[in-house]
Amino acid sequence: MVHPVLKAVTNEVIERSRESRAKYLARIDAAVQNGPHRAQLGCGNLVHGFAACPAAEKSDLSNNVKANIGIISAYNDMLSAHQPYKDYPDIIKEAARKAGGVAQFAGGVPAMCDGVTQGQPGMELSLFSRDVIAMSAAIGLSHNMFDGALFLGICDKIVPGLLISALSFGHLPAVFVPGGPMPSGLPNKEKVRIRQLYAEGKVGRDALLKAESESYHSPGTCTFYGTANSNQMMVEMMGLHLPGSSFVNPNTPLRDALTGSATEQVLKYTAMGDDFRPLGYMIDEKAIMNAIIGLMATGGSTNHTMHLVAIARAAGIIINWDDFDKITKIIPLLTRIYPNGEADINHFQAAGGMSVLIGELLEHGLLHEDIITVAPKRGMSTYTEEPKLIDGQLVWEPGPGKSLDPKVISTIDSPFSETGGLHLIHGNLGRGMSKISAVSEEHQIVEAPAMVFDDQDDVVAAFKRGEMEKDLIVVLRFQGPKANGMPELHKLTPLLGSLQDRGFHVAIVTDGRMSGASGKVPSAIHMCPECEDGGPLTRIRAGDMIHLNTQTGELNVLIDNDVFEKRTQCIKGTTEHHYGMGRELFDSFRKGVSSAETGAINMFNVE
Repeated sequence: MVHPVLKAVTNEVIERSRESRAKYLARIDAAVQNGPHRAQLGCGNLVHGFAACPAAEKSDLSNNVKANIGIISAYNDMLSAHQPYKDYPDIIKEAARKAGGVAQFAGGVPAMCDGVTQGQPGMELSLFSRDVIAMSAAIGLSHNMFDGALFLGICDKIVPGLLISALSFGHLPAVFVPGGPMPSGLPNKEKVRIRQLYAEGKVGRDALLKAESESYHSPGTCTFYGTANSNQMMVEMMGLHLPGSSFVNPNTPLRDALTGSATEQVLKYTAMGDDFRPLGYMIDEKAIMNAIIGLMATGGSTNHTMHLVAIARAAGIIINWDDFDKITKIIPLLTRIYPNGEADINHFQAAGGMSVLIGELLEHGLLHEDIITVAPKRGMSTYTEEPKLIDGQLVWEPGPGKSLDPKVISTIDSPFSETGGLHLIHGNLGRGMSKISAVSEEHQIVEAPAMVFDDQDDVVAAFKRGEMEKDLIVVLRFQGPKANGMPELHKLTPLLGSLQDRGFHVAIVTDGRMSGASGKVPSAIHMCPECEDGGPLTRIRAGDMIHLNTQTGELNVLIDNDVFEKRTQCIKGTTEHHYGMGRELFDSFRKGVSSAETGAINMFNVE
């Protein structure tokens, strides 16, 4: 029995999306009608598409004898999470051949690392890279040679971009293929301690570099629970990963077996078979709600309060922050993974991982079971199983049934928090989001005077000058999508964390983003309307008392409303962040982007 609030919110989304969803599915149905799309290509077109193939594959593709799977990959060997994808195309092609199909590398997409660009000019391209990735993947699939697709991507904007593109080709079945996290290194809590000491000038760069290197030390995804690992959780919650495959380490026999199995599965679901599962029908309102539920239950990345909105819109589904708020009130926090605890993602996996989490939610009616997935059996119940290699054969067996470490995965009856990890923020300074799961209860309510900045480098300079040794709320303006691409502001976390550890009451309010790894300092982020659109933060002055209650979601400047409304808005009036490091190429993105609450979308209409 589905929880009544979950059922009601899902029905609201279905009704709200009725017209746009119907239009989307009509486009999918029209694309499906002609059958295998290679048959529609002229001879010259088709020959260009398989000229480099072996003779047998040329025959198979020209006669539509076998299904052809397009591989879209975010591989590069600079990004640790994506470096393991180097060998995946060969694994996939061999698995496709054995399963009676063909696979071609359809195209690569850019994959930038927010860990490299934090606090740097390149970070101002990060959010927009999601849309570039979506368009790049679309170009790869636009050759119309394919009956299905495999998407290889993990991090931050990459998976949302790939999923948006996959939905634009929603007439094709698709499976997402994870790469897995790197083995555990230096504990994340110790890494952050060294970062704060460096920010305070108490250790040198050598000590900082040593700590960072011991934390990020090998191929694979970073082990903290930021946006990358939130991506993997979210995709499995929507049924687009094979059960239990999200957090298996790279370069292991099990990881390779799962990649081969993903290939076999997508071949079964093409229109050439008898179990057609087009992605556009798989990602429905219930699948989107499952992703939101997973985000709240695990205290995942705030970035997904934008990305999920954009992903849903790509499928004709309209969700908003009020939906997130209603869900977070019924979904308790069930995991403690750094920065929401000391465990890393490998510890989560060892404690039972996704199978235990999904089983707990299903048992209490807090997850939609009846969705179409890429698993052999439909429905989310099969995701309570976990993959194993037995005598060299990949099999799925029932997961542990309950947490193997209650300090990492808890239960509905005894949660880490009665509400989910993300809260809607609202008041006379607009609407935004807050990640509350990693903030200690004593720090979740802050009332303090504002220190106002229009550039994150100015915050750093003020800290170094000793001007922030007091209770304060940092108001950092003009960091929204239209102003400068909405960079993550994770660079500020060590500074503010240091002040908080010294006993000061601190918080940050901004129309920008914070990293998925941020959390110990209370925040109100993604504030809408953004300052570039004349949002309320433009009327804040230094010394204004601000009240932030992340528990109730209240954010207000403590000034008479009439007085506040009559204040002149601050206009930044600078374009210094619009040039250099390629930023000048994204002028049309800044001008055309929608608000954070509507997904920060450039590619299609959000009305």
